[in-house]
Amino acid sequence: MGHTAPTTPEAHQVGAHGENRKALPALALSALGVVYGDIGTSPLYTLSTVFDSSNGLPLNAFNIVGIVSLIFWSLMVVVSLKYVVLVLRADNHSEGGIMALLALAASSVSTRPRLRRALIIVGVMGAALFFGDSVITPAISVLSAVEGLEVAAPTLKTFVIPVTLAALIALFIMQKHGTSGIGAVFGPVMVLWFVVIGIAGLVNIFAAPVILVALNPLQGLGFCLHHRWLAFVALGAVVLSLTGAEALYADMGHFGKRPIRVTWFGIVFPALALNYFGQGALLLAHAGALDNPFYHLFPQWAIFPMIVLATVATVIASQAVISGTYSMTKQAMQLSLLPRMSVVHTSEQEIGQIYVPGINWALLGAVVAAVIGFGSSTALGAAYGIAVTGTMLITTLLTFFVVRYAWHYNWLLCIFATVFFIAIDAMFFSANLLKIVAGGWFPLVIGAVAFTTMATWGRGWEMMLAEARVRAGATPLKPYLTSLLARAPLRVGGTAIFLTPNADAVPHALVNNLKHNQVLHECVVFLTVITKEIPWVPDSERVKLQPLGPGFYQATVTYGFKDEVDLPKALEECTKEGPAFEPSATTWFLSRATVVPTPGSGMALWRERLFAVMLHNVGNVAAFFRLPANRVFEVGARVEI
Repeated sequence: MGHTAPTTPEAHQVGAHGENRKALPALALSALGVVYGDIGTSPLYTLSTVFDSSNGLPLNAFNIVGIVSLIFWSLMVVVSLKYVVLVLRADNHSEGGIMALLALAASSVSTRPRLRRALIIVGVMGAALFFGDSVITPAISVLSAVEGLEVAAPTLKTFVIPVTLAALIALFIMQKHGTSGIGAVFGPVMVLWFVVIGIAGLVNIFAAPVILVALNPLQGLGFCLHHRWLAFVALGAVVLSLTGAEALYADMGHFGKRPIRVTWFGIVFPALALNYFGQGALLLAHAGALDNPFYHLFPQWAIFPMIVLATVATVIASQAVISGTYSMTKQAMQLSLLPRMSVVHTSEQEIGQIYVPGINWALLGAVVAAVIGFGSSTALGAAYGIAVTGTMLITTLLTFFVVRYAWHYNWLLCIFATVFFIAIDAMFFSANLLKIVAGGWFPLVIGAVAFTTMATWGRGWEMMLAEARVRAGATPLKPYLTSLLARAPLRVGGTAIFLTPNADAVPHALVNNLKHNQVLHECVVFLTVITKEIPWVPDSERVKLQPLGPGFYQATVTYGFKDEVDLPKALEECTKEGPAFEPSATTWFLSRATVVPTPGSGMALWRERLFAVMLHNVGNVAAFFRLPANRVFEVGARVEI
């Protein structure tokens, strides 16, 4: 990971996306369709999970009011105050999300290498938990929507799992076609969703207005003090109302802070609050509605239309998480935390719309396993909270280092705010740890696999580059070129571009090419790619070209972790400073390393073997850099780590 100077929140008051007031209505509508799908569909399963018999919480008026109060004030404190008001300020050049926050936090402590490494490990843990979240969200969301069939007609219960699987499989198969065609309808559908669930909640509140006493935070506090252990267990289900809060921050770069804040306070929060209060009022009046309090809010004639609307809304929620997983995977690849997998760009107009086939099919397999293995949204609820609360806890921790070390806010203020939010996050997280046996192990296993993969690849890649630099460093580039030109080697037409991690050393591929082919191209470029800890690098700073001698150039191409990587395109834009790069006459020389795991001071031998397997089977440098497949020449090298 590279280094960049930390920025202050004031430096981004005029964002490229969200601060254009003329575009606010359109951005707000789009934000509704992308940002709020997950948290907006939480009412489908939250209350039924809280009062599930396995939690041991009796259904009575005191408990119903207490739980609704806890849900309302959790939304107020965690989502409204923490994320919408405070965390949205921690932007990395107008970008948000766990990777952007990790890069910002790491750069803010760049002078403290041990602390920086520790923060990177913590950030990778957060990213790994996000992968667990991205499996559970589609499974629980779509399953909870289709479970409305049981309310409409109990005889349809056997169709719930097949219909859910059919919807999810169709969703993942469609990913390769992109979302640009259906993205335009996401916003209006979610507007309809929030309006309908808000009105349904409001109508039921009139039937039992006593539920409004839950607006008093003392009701939730009294519930906790009265039940203590049972209340602690219930918090593990209450947190389901907060799922999707991370999306507010992660999607900030697409829409900006203002549209996200306007839509949250203008429609999403009011609709969610009304619906939760409505479900509470319904349970006060009709305890028999506990099997599915959300669908019982509606008259019988409206249940089938609501099943359709809810299914569409949950598919939208799933799409947002799936797209977010593609985006985070790409960012992790550019930060050298994941192998370079194939990335397909699904839109010529929107550069951010991508599809990662390897991740797509892995997600589908895990989602199908979750639906079949758990069988119901209530059972999946036990597995959901750990990934969500773990990511929230890590976000709070990383934000402290940004606020304190990058923005230099008052020490006491930083400590007070961090302790306050960490106490809340830790309480939710520890409550969900009780569910490890009941299903919480599932996202932890996914997270552990993702963390091991990212940590092993990141460390292995670092060791391999260090070893390559040591071997190449024995032959400095400029003296080598001087002696090479003195021998006047045979030169042929065209351009040779040698990718090298060390701009000052002789690339291994050049030495091997001269040894075996005994010719040198008319134009030779030594190219080094750098990824900075910022999301975007201005086009004016993309390429730096320096002449080294007759027909020799040194090029440095710099990207941010959200930039679209395209080396041929980058070099085309710098032809005014140097040679013209004719694609049909350009050959790209790459060094393809074969890693040899060796016992020593590096990683554990099993991790070195895992890295070697990933490097051999997954890494595709040419495809990642978007090089023309018929113009790439790979030279093998053995590297011991």
